[in-house]
Amino acid sequence: MKKILVIPLIMMSLNAVAQNVMTPELLWKLGRVAPLGLSIDGKNIVYKVTFSSVEENKSDYKIYNLAINGGSPTEINDSKTLLLDRNISPDGKFIVYNEEVKIDKVHGKDFYPNLPKSDVQIYDGLDYRHWDTWNDGTFNHVFYKANKEGALGIDLMKGENYNSPQKPFGGDEDYIWSPDSKSILYVSKKKAGTQYALSTNTDIYEYNLETGKTVNRTVDNLGYDVAPQFSPTGNLTWLQMKRDGFEADKNDLIVSFKGININLTAQWDGTVDSFMWSKDASKIYFVAPIDGTKQLFEVNFPGVKRIAITVNQITNGDFDVNSIIGISGANVIVTRTDMNHAAEIFSYNLKKKTWNQLSNVNTSTYDSLALSKTERRYVTTTDGKKMLVWVILPPNFDASKKYPTLLYCQGGPQSPLTQSYSFRWNFQLMAANGYIIVAPNRRGMPGHGVEWNEQISKDWGGQVMQDYLSAIDEVAKESYVDAKRLGCVGASYGGYSAFYLAGIHNNRFKTFISHDGVFNTQSMFGTTEEVFFNNWDFGGAYWEKNNAVAQKAYNEFNPINYVDKWNTPILIIQGGKDFRVSIGQSQEAFQAAQLRGIKSRFLYFPEENHWVLKPQNAQVWQKEFYKWLKETL
Repeated sequence: MKKILVIPLIMMSLNAVAQNVMTPELLWKLGRVAPLGLSIDGKNIVYKVTFSSVEENKSDYKIYNLAINGGSPTEINDSKTLLLDRNISPDGKFIVYNEEVKIDKVHGKDFYPNLPKSDVQIYDGLDYRHWDTWNDGTFNHVFYKANKEGALGIDLMKGENYNSPQKPFGGDEDYIWSPDSKSILYVSKKKAGTQYALSTNTDIYEYNLETGKTVNRTVDNLGYDVAPQFSPTGNLTWLQMKRDGFEADKNDLIVSFKGININLTAQWDGTVDSFMWSKDASKIYFVAPIDGTKQLFEVNFPGVKRIAITVNQITNGDFDVNSIIGISGANVIVTRTDMNHAAEIFSYNLKKKTWNQLSNVNTSTYDSLALSKTERRYVTTTDGKKMLVWVILPPNFDASKKYPTLLYCQGGPQSPLTQSYSFRWNFQLMAANGYIIVAPNRRGMPGHGVEWNEQISKDWGGQVMQDYLSAIDEVAKESYVDAKRLGCVGASYGGYSAFYLAGIHNNRFKTFISHDGVFNTQSMFGTTEEVFFNNWDFGGAYWEKNNAVAQKAYNEFNPINYVDKWNTPILIIQGGKDFRVSIGQSQEAFQAAQLRGIKSRFLYFPEENHWVLKPQNAQVWQKEFYKWLKETL
């Protein structure tokens, strides 16, 4: 009898394991992998893993050293001796770094030293706040000094009220040494005040150590010029967007060769995320979105040879290649994610065309879970185009059952919806809670050609809204979708989408969730900090009465004008330090919903910005998200 019982007991045990699914608590116990680079000898990968403690409401990290071919990682205390310090000049004589410098008077005590307790702030132009921080008159400046103890630093930007690294997200990748150690190149948008808020025109500047003079290397380009690198043969390379004010323009690879700037991706219908030169300088590897994923590409560098420039896609599959860490022989070392797995380090063999997972920070956790399934759908839009729609099914999916279903609206608006892994809008977690997710690659998504990406600008409430409805209507035809239990969720532009669809959905949806969403395009224009964004995407200012494009954005495409048709419960979430989509947007929406008698809730995070970054706040966000869906869907 005992032998007969063994098999059923084992099967019961395995079945119990298979029923484990992702939870909010488990999601925030995962390690977050961030590569630091290849070791100087090229034999190891150095990477950081960040772990969050919900109990202590903070995060900490550990650094690991891993052999290039994989194996067991070793925890290390200091990575400095393993990694090449790119801030030290190639000849070893100097070091480049950055510091904040007080330039402008802003505070009351700056103007009135005898009133030191005043807390007033005084501004004569825009850019008085950016992202989640008020401008206090300090600016990031690039310095260099002799690479020895006690050396004094020299400010490359002395007296300038400009930033390098760029605020708020720039780091030491914004400045590099020339191969001959004679100059420093740095990225800066040399505009101040209102002009800074109106422009995306960053340039790459070259400071000569001997003369102390600075030259603008990209003066002829009016859009973004970022990510400077030198090829192994000394050719300056960078990423470039052409048009001033368009933050989501096509990103091209530019190489300066013998006084000529060569655009390697000009004829390729895509946009570049990041890049790295091959060691022999014959080609550049780069990451780019394509058909709902991010993949590894290569483009050859012709140099003086009269040969065609060709872009080739190297990898393919339902995953994202997120960053290139380095190149070792025939292997490209990258990070990779998919909708079921946070980032890990992989190598891809260019000759064998095979993958090898090198790090396993979260492998044991995922091995214990029943995972969701992602499917590709191609839906015909109302204007006859084929649109990719990701459909994510719950773990242990049973097609004979009916599931509540969520339309996920991506933010951006021009950001790719790929096989990424979010720690907030986590599809794996949504599916684990029993929801099907419908995630359309609607108009405005990179990875489907430049035209598709640009169509959303000046048309926020137009074709893209029909794309959303086409996606949910098509998937709702499936027998396993409970068409009476459809929800709509999103953040940023996705939050705008939820607000807008709430007024035009014709009773499709039973609930809405909008996080940091644009509710009133007119007040959005009046309060956001990067004015260039609204100028481009709305077509101008709301007071331009003769501007038909702009007036469409502030009238026909303004969610506030459809509130009289709202009839559906809505959860509204807002970060107090979000200056991109400021608090008034959510306040206006919540007030309208409440005064119209619509079931609504306002979830306010005073210390969060456009995201939710603190562990305990993130847990509250998740609990309230699923609590709301349980109440209303």
